[in-house]
Amino acid sequence: MSEYYYQLVVTLSSHHSLYCDFLSDTLPVGFEETDNGFIIRSEDELDTIIWGLEQFTEALQKSLGETIELECKQEKLQNSDWVKSYQNSIKPLAIDKFYIYPTWDKPNPDLLNIVIDPALAFGTGHHPTTASALRAISKYVKEGDRVLDVGCGSGILAMAAMKLGATVDACDTDPISVENSKVNAKLNGLVFHKIWEGSSSLVKRSMIL
Repeated sequence: MSEYYYQLVVTLSSHHSLYCDFLSDTLPVGFEETDNGFIIRSEDELDTIIWGLEQFTEALQKSLGETIELECKQEKLQNSDWVKSYQNSIKPLAIDKFYIYPTWDKPNPDLLNIVIDPALAFGTGHHPTTASALRAISKYVKEGDRVLDVGCGSGILAMAAMKLGATVDACDTDPISVENSKVNAKLNGLVFHKIWEGSSSLVKRSMIL
């Protein structure tokens, strides 16, 4: 990743959709739409894009017979490690019987602790869907249950079930998620009955999370 990147903020007075089509056809990178224009980011300077927008504006004004106000503001900005920034923003949380915390924090002596460091795989307990699933597991899963976690992501739901004494199989179509689940289970001293990359068709008679 480069140390710097260029950001171009484009502000328009009208004909937003025509400029959107123009940028889609000409830009080698993606762009962000705003209420009154666009934001374009690249590791390369965007002077050529500015020139292209100015030429397009001039041609459009002649074709439509009206004035279009165009403003282009380019900045050179410091790059950030966005994944690391996201990870550092994660705080511990308690959900029913469970306490989910990253490795740089301390466990809760009164709850079932799940230590998990945020990664690219889905599931730290902070998303409402994950939190709701954890509440359901806390209420319904008991020791001796057989559980199948389909789309295991980070493995947080599977680990919660294991903490309650269930035997857990897990799968995900994303290999990163499978590997992340294995790492997180080991971090918590837990072991999957089986875990694999692919569909749920290999396991029968399981409860599906």
